Amino acid sequence: MSTPASTGTAPRGKHTLAAAIARDVPDGAYANLGIGQPTLVSDHLRPGSGVVLHTENGMLNFGPAAVEDEVDEELINAGKIPVTELPGAAYFHHADSFAMMRGGHLDVCVLGAFQVSANGDLANWHTGAPDAIPAVGGAMDLAIGAEQVWVMMTLFAKDGSPKVVPACTYPLTGLACVDRVYTDLATFEITASRGRADGALLVRDLSGTTLSALSDRLEVPVVLA
Repeated sequence: MSTPASTGTAPRGKHTLAAAIARDVPDGAYANLGIGQPTLVSDHLRPGSGVVLHTENGMLNFGPAAVEDEVDEELINAGKIPVTELPGAAYFHHADSFAMMRGGHLDVCVLGAFQVSANGDLANWHTGAPDAIPAVGGAMDLAIGAEQVWVMMTLFAKDGSPKVVPACTYPLTGLACVDRVYTDLATFEITASRGRADGALLVRDLSGTTLSALSDRLEVPVVLA
């Protein structure tokens, strides 16, 4: 199915991007939102969608971020952000939470990343820089255990280098685990497992750019979805 050359006049901000991801989470799915920008997705899920959010520190069915008098400092997600409870919320041991992640009980996880390769390799815990603080957390377990792994990030780093690359140069979190990449400029579908001979990434939801402009800046082939 073809899409227009550009579907927006400006890059998507983090809340617009979070809303786009929230719309794509299937009703009734069990989902985990990684530390950082992915946590914003909880604020944009449709009420009544039945999506059950999981956090690796031991909670199911939390809601949007807590504000003002909703804040309970003991009720937080894995990123230490205060969250709200939804009816039926449950709490459990950290080990049980990781068993859910490793055991294939999550339909979707949304993670941040430093790099994603054309075949879906994920690098999101360390840049390898001597002064960087590595923070793998439960990302390895989520990347391998979730049915669908989605990444939320800007497409280009501060130095202008692309984060979608032919092969990751940063330490890897997981191999061939990413299914979809949501960025400020476009959404990419990883096709390595779909038999495309050219290994091209399928592109949709272009915003503030065109397919031609993306092709000029990326080192991986891209085609419209």
